[in-house]
Amino acid sequence: MDSLDYSELAVPGVRELRPYTPGKPIDELEREYGVTDSIKLASNENPLGASPDALAAVRAALDDVWLYPDANGFHLKSALAEKHGVASDCITLGNGSNDVLVFLAQVFLQPGLQSVFSQYCFAVYPIATQMVGAEPVVAPALPEDHAAMPLGHDLRALFERVGPDTRVVWIANPNNPTGTWLDGQRVQDFLASLPGHVICVVDEAYTEYAESDALGDASTWLERFPNLVVTRTFSKAYGLAGLRVGYALSNPGLADLLNRVRPAFNVNSLALVAARAALGDQAFIERSRRMNSAGLEQLRTGLERLGVAVIPSAANFVLARFDRTGAELDEALLERGIIVRPTANYGLVNYLRITVGTEAQNRRLLNALAEIL
Repeated sequence: MDSLDYSELAVPGVRELRPYTPGKPIDELEREYGVTDSIKLASNENPLGASPDALAAVRAALDDVWLYPDANGFHLKSALAEKHGVASDCITLGNGSNDVLVFLAQVFLQPGLQSVFSQYCFAVYPIATQMVGAEPVVAPALPEDHAAMPLGHDLRALFERVGPDTRVVWIANPNNPTGTWLDGQRVQDFLASLPGHVICVVDEAYTEYAESDALGDASTWLERFPNLVVTRTFSKAYGLAGLRVGYALSNPGLADLLNRVRPAFNVNSLALVAARAALGDQAFIERSRRMNSAGLEQLRTGLERLGVAVIPSAANFVLARFDRTGAELDEALLERGIIVRPTANYGLVNYLRITVGTEAQNRRLLNALAEIL
């Protein structure tokens, strides 16, 4: 019997996809390289871990894991509604914010339609677009030699690529993998310029780390812009990456559409209680922000002493440019038990994205790079 090429049965958008490449897990590194005492500075996780309140809430909920979770996430949505000053029917919960980004593509994109995003954007935007057969449209980022924000979003270039077939524009603020950011007033001006048939997604996965008030809080703009969707996550500053919980904020009409494609029970019971508890522990978020600010400065000054250029960052990582390929440096760091993120898949061949770790972890990375370079 002739073997069947199952790829021929897949829809074209999926057939042409390249899967998202996650950061290497620590145990995989130690198996492959025979090293111990490894550190991971690749996936933008919080080096402080999770809030003690969140961990306590998870432990208290363990006995009930045989029950299905609340499919509507009532208590978490109520807490989020209070935090953002919106009604609960403005909220869509996701298995991480990645989930709600996919919902947006499922609801608003299809073959013949387009989404627009910046050249160096979060990898899920083009993946979500392509998986539903829509056309991804890339707007050039600001140049590497831009005085203020190299590799950042160019809002004029984004706007120029919006057309009658555009249904979604994606903006990450701060952006991943560059760490760059946009002034909140400029984003609002951009939103005001968009035609009504275009949904603008402002992805604020890293907003808790931003030190400047200039970025603004897009969740406060919802009444002014009915075509705005704001996405947030508990995976970064809240330290709940392993539980996978995020959410979208939008007007009730958009939220209703997103909730139509949201799978029942997409957020598990432990994630629901952990996120609610973490939301109430803003002292932990403030501690994480202070530690991150110090870590950003430690990495920036340390890398610049080594002659390495660092892109300005408002997130919990830096993007650093080297005189050799990121893949070469990544291999040398792996041999020393340090995991970072090469960015060749973004077209940034000579760069590494480095998550801010503890003071000791940052120092270990800088010492290893000094030895390698």
